[in-house]
Amino acid sequence: MNSSFTNNPETTIRNERLISASPGHIFAAFEQPYRLAKLWGPDGFMNTFEQFEFKPGGRWIFVMHGPDGAKYPNKNVFREIEPENKIVIEHVSDPHFVLTVSLSVRGDQIELVWLQEFESSEVAERVRSRCGTANEQLPNRLEGVFAAANSDEKTRGR
Repeated sequence: MNSSFTNNPETTIRNERLISASPGHIFAAFEQPYRLAKLWGPDGFMNTFEQFEFKPGGRWIFVMHGPDGAKYPNKNVFREIEPENKIVIEHVSDPHFVLTVSLSVRGDQIELVWLQEFESSEVAERVRSRCGTANEQLPNRLEGVFAAANSDEKTRGR
């Protein structure tokens, strides 16, 4: 699969979210495997990371464990990493796709854009309903982590 993007709406699933956190905090959630393992995937899923090399060309191999006990092996390669700005991940197992996670400052918030481009419109259509929803759940968990951290800081500051 070519890792360049065409931004074709028929092959792409796009999610956006404004998050009240610094780009460094959001980026750290992706670069630290113990954090990412807790955040990644749909609600109710857990992850076991077998290999996590957070660098361009690095491999990320893990198993997602569904709430029903099903196991979903995943193989990825980090294609591009720009600290606090962008992460490009190629999912090399089925279904093939390239995921670009971008962070942009918007006032006192960070805009997180999640752009998932599949190899064909047929594949994108087949996974669109579950991926669109699942792609919203990671930012939900991120917001929960940052809200809890902010609450802890306020409590300690009293």
